[in-house]
Amino acid sequence: MKAVGFYHYGSAEEQEMLELPIPHAGKKQVVVKLKATSINPIDWKLRQGYLQKMMDWEFPIVVGWDAAGVITEIGDEVTDWKVGDEVLARPDTTSRGTYAEYTLVDQNLLAHKPANVSFEQAAATPLAGLTAWQGLFEYGKLTAGQKVLIQAGAGGVGTYAIQFAKQIGAEVWTTASASHEQMLKKLGADYVVDYHQNDELAKLTDFDLILDTLGGKQQEDAFAWLKKGGRQISIAGQAPASQELATKNEQSFESIWLRPDGKQLQEISDLMGAGKVTSVIGTVLPFSLENIVAAHKLSETKHAEGKIVITFA
Repeated sequence: MKAVGFYHYGSAEEQEMLELPIPHAGKKQVVVKLKATSINPIDWKLRQGYLQKMMDWEFPIVVGWDAAGVITEIGDEVTDWKVGDEVLARPDTTSRGTYAEYTLVDQNLLAHKPANVSFEQAAATPLAGLTAWQGLFEYGKLTAGQKVLIQAGAGGVGTYAIQFAKQIGAEVWTTASASHEQMLKKLGADYVVDYHQNDELAKLTDFDLILDTLGGKQQEDAFAWLKKGGRQISIAGQAPASQELATKNEQSFESIWLRPDGKQLQEISDLMGAGKVTSVIGTVLPFSLENIVAAHKLSETKHAEGKIVITFA
């Protein structure tokens, strides 16, 4: 099978087209023929070498951890899935990711793709959707009537988080460029704050929960916007002063790392099938080395609107 991977950490140009054997299913695994995958910041951060201590893998490394496709093989102990099922998944984090024509997925990480949801929409969902879901509900404990701020709402995680928070009846605020206001309000944001304008930022106050996707100084500054007893949950690591600020202000802070979860993903998939959640996709490119390189460069700008999706013939 064809796959895009790399033998050295470095720039997007380190990636190359590889010929690898099609994987075979273990006892509790399935093989998925990919119809689409998508780009996430973890992909290029790992490619640049920032995560090599955490993931000390042998080369070549194939990144990508969003899968949407059709099951072509099942393991001996797989009971709930069959060949031909259309699925989506956030597969386990291994050195054989989804920038490939086929990928392995553990059976407990799969979700059924609704018939009325495209493979492109499905592929955009797993990593970003689960990150938003866990940040808001599992760690953030968000409930109806609470006031939540979602930083960088026009990004992949932000677009899902806005929709999830709105679905449970929270008051949803988000930061974004003014050009994204109409799109984000359509997704369910009650207030869109232009982060370029100081008078707009001054409106940010008294939040029960802040979902941080930015890190650094923006993360530290955000503690001033939380109420006493409020929570800040970050998917961007921990800034130097964050824990100290949280303790001083009688707030809580936690930096989280996504946990793949098929049951949660099925809940999200069901919301998509019901038309209550959608994937915001900014760019769709067919699978090729050139397009993977271009997609990484676009993602690295941190200004891509929505998700970047790669499709397979």
